[in-house]
Amino acid sequence: MNFIVLKKGSIIAILVTILVITVGTIWSLSSKNSYPTVSLSEKTGEKQVIQLVTGEFKSKTADGKEIEAYRWDPGTIVVEKGKEVELRIYGVNGMEHPFYIEGTDIKGTVKKGKETVVDVTFSKEGTYRLICEMHETIENNGPMIAYIVVD
Repeated sequence: MNFIVLKKGSIIAILVTILVITVGTIWSLSSKNSYPTVSLSEKTGEKQVIQLVTGEFKSKTADGKEIEAYRWDPGTIVVEKGKEVELRIYGVNGMEHPFYIEGTDIKGTVKKGKETVVDVTFSKEGTYRLICEMHETIENNGPMIAYIVVD
């Protein structure tokens, strides 16, 4: 007959390991809260307000050439299909950013130090692009494109 002999330290280590695994499992199973990146209004008829800003990244290449890229921040937003949305876009970087929302007839211009307010309701699910006409490509310090996900 074979016996397994365990020292007191080994037994304590095994019990601590079992305790840590048990507590971790209980914690992970009970933490069902989600923390969305956007707050969808629970009241029917209330418009969803999204704040955006214009931003800029600057850097230098190894040979000393300065490069920059403009962007919308946040770069992706989620809105509800059929719900009135108010986009409040504040111009921080760049003198002006003429833009349009692909798949809609919405156009506008965001100017530095000013807030542009755009009201829109998306009737179809999908991903719409908010595109700055001055910075559409890398060659024009872009692409300055935000994604509006309609769910």
